[in-house]
Amino acid sequence: MSINPHPELPVFEYVHPVSLEEASQFLANHAGEARPLCGGTDIFVRMRDGHWNDKYLVDIKALDGTQEIKFDPQNGLFIGSAVNMNRVIRDPNVISHYPLVAEAARTVASYQLRTRATIVGNICNASPAGDTIGACIVLNGRLKVHGTDGFRWVPLAGFFTGPGKTSLKPGDIVTGIELPLPPKSAAGKYIKLGRNQLSDLSIVGVTVLGYPDESLVSGYRFKIALASVAPVPLVSLKAETRLGEGPINPAVLEEAAQLAESEATPIDDVRGSARYRKSMVRNLTYKALWMVWEKIGHLVN
Repeated sequence: MSINPHPELPVFEYVHPVSLEEASQFLANHAGEARPLCGGTDIFVRMRDGHWNDKYLVDIKALDGTQEIKFDPQNGLFIGSAVNMNRVIRDPNVISHYPLVAEAARTVASYQLRTRATIVGNICNASPAGDTIGACIVLNGRLKVHGTDGFRWVPLAGFFTGPGKTSLKPGDIVTGIELPLPPKSAAGKYIKLGRNQLSDLSIVGVTVLGYPDESLVSGYRFKIALASVAPVPLVSLKAETRLGEGPINPAVLEEAAQLAESEATPIDDVRGSARYRKSMVRNLTYKALWMVWEKIGHLVN
């Protein structure tokens, strides 16, 4: 097998619509050969390497709402699809109310790449290894989608249908994501295991959010999302359930971590074996749970 040492982008047409209606209609009319363009950090690499062969790239960066990042005490945070990760990381409202999102975004690649990469792009790329997806899941994010029939809201639960696949239909454009205000005294942690400290895809990623909840026996609710260990971003429901059933202590945290390990279905690849990944799910989940539990204790007490 020969390898091209100087890969090039294939020929494509750049489309610059003036409205979301025009963009959605064009994408619907050219289903399978047109793709929305926002940050482009994944599109151009995959086109260069021959994995994608789109004839049209439809630029949505200047369309209505895509450049907005705004916070409302009632509705929460809205991040437009063209808002790059460095803007998210340094936004005062993100820092104050959504530090978990900033923490996850900060682990993505390099500073230079984050000036192009976007939270919404990370979600729509639908990689099981997406670093910011877990934070958006545990924070109950929902996507604002514009299609040929207008706008609709799409929850992240059920959005991912397989590696690189989502429930979006031809003509759909995700214009942003809304994150409701986190529960009072909530704390979160994202732990990413890579082959190096910077710029690497996750071998395992663990996102944990915890907060007081008097409706549960334990008095606390934990939400756990795992990356790189299943065909889609994985929510560890068994571990979450166990943590709500009784007093929180090291033994219960360990049991929950083991349940998270049991739910993971990783594969072998160049970055790590399935066996190694499962073991790291248990270790990192326990570590993240313990760190969040300590934060909650300080916040509550």
